[in-house]
Amino acid sequence: MLENREGQSVPQVTFRTRNNHQWVDVTSEEIFKGKSVVVFALPGAFTPTCSSTHVPRYNQLAPVMKQHGVDEVICVSVNDAFVMNEWQKDQNAWNITLLPDGNGDFTRGMGMLVSKDDLGFGERSWRYSMLVKDGIIEKMFIEPDVPGDPFEVSDADTMLAAIAPNASAPLDVTVFSRDGCPYCVRTKGMLRDAGIDFEELVLNRDFSESSIRAVSGESTVPQVFINGEYIGGSEAVEAYLNKAEKAAA
Repeated sequence: MLENREGQSVPQVTFRTRNNHQWVDVTSEEIFKGKSVVVFALPGAFTPTCSSTHVPRYNQLAPVMKQHGVDEVICVSVNDAFVMNEWQKDQNAWNITLLPDGNGDFTRGMGMLVSKDDLGFGERSWRYSMLVKDGIIEKMFIEPDVPGDPFEVSDADTMLAAIAPNASAPLDVTVFSRDGCPYCVRTKGMLRDAGIDFEELVLNRDFSESSIRAVSGESTVPQVFINGEYIGGSEAVEAYLNKAEKAAA
């Protein structure tokens, strides 16, 4: 049975990290003392759910969490420092800290070290998340103890709701553009002025005309999608932003 350790102290261990090609030892006290820290733990770097959902969403929501009193968002996995550093680069996850628990000392101390021998992983972390204040676990979300790799409660949205129930998650925005397009430049400028982060996909680098036609039925750029909704080009984005500004007034 996986124990909920709310009200208890985090394990006191030393993490072996790598920074600028040097070994850097970091203790639990250095990480947690006097701070509000969100920790989420997962089975392994470069694994499917961890890479496609768990890390990206925490990386996206980390700035919002920090606006509501969180000092640091940390991902813990039973992997070595080299693997965790490369995974952070691969994920472009610079809003969070990826902490290697290579020997499983922290995970074992949390009572979350489980066997993944059937996958050839050896011992790894069960998936969970927690809010830690000054070294004391205030809130903990543990995935149900069932076969497989459940992912139901340790996600970033659940944690954000616990920290700040009324906080708004950032918009998911994608801009399809092309190099040298003045309307694309204007559209991106409007989004930046509105404080809206976006992912940019560039024609003939990230997608082809047939791809964008398949998505929207149009081949012109820019094309902007917000939370899965097709907004349109620069004039449509301007209208969308004006409407949002009036609604917020």
